[in-house]
Amino acid sequence: MSGCGTGPDDLRRQWRDPIQRREIVAKLKERGIDFDSLASQAGQPEADPFDLLCHLAFNAPILTRRQRADRVKKEERAFFEKFAPDARAVLDDLLEKYAEHGTEQFVLPDVLHIPPISEHGTVGEIIGLFGGADRLREAVNELQGYLYAA
Repeated sequence: MSGCGTGPDDLRRQWRDPIQRREIVAKLKERGIDFDSLASQAGQPEADPFDLLCHLAFNAPILTRRQRADRVKKEERAFFEKFAPDARAVLDDLLEKYAEHGTEQFVLPDVLHIPPISEHGTVGEIIGLFGGADRLREAVNELQGYLYAA
């Protein structure tokens, strides 16, 4: 898998970027690597794909999506406090959806149509909570970055 770097820090740097992460996943999928199957075979169905890769490639410990989400909630309070309570609630729900289902929950605007996110209003209303589509996207990308910061 050329372009993925030589160690966990290089992989982490690329994985933090949603576009680069999609490219890595696509390259792995082309080679027949499916994360659901991999997680099942490893006996780690709740593991984040990043952690599975690092474990297999670098013998790093495996974290669950829940562990990553809980760490972000605990250690990145300043990030959440930048937002008004209603916008913060959307980010909290996104983080919960990630903990339950994985990074595909960060696909905008699709996820805005799915409960519990959709319970915060229409797509336009949710975007308005963040001051515009670009700011919502920036917030979601920053949230993903924190998930893979450590």
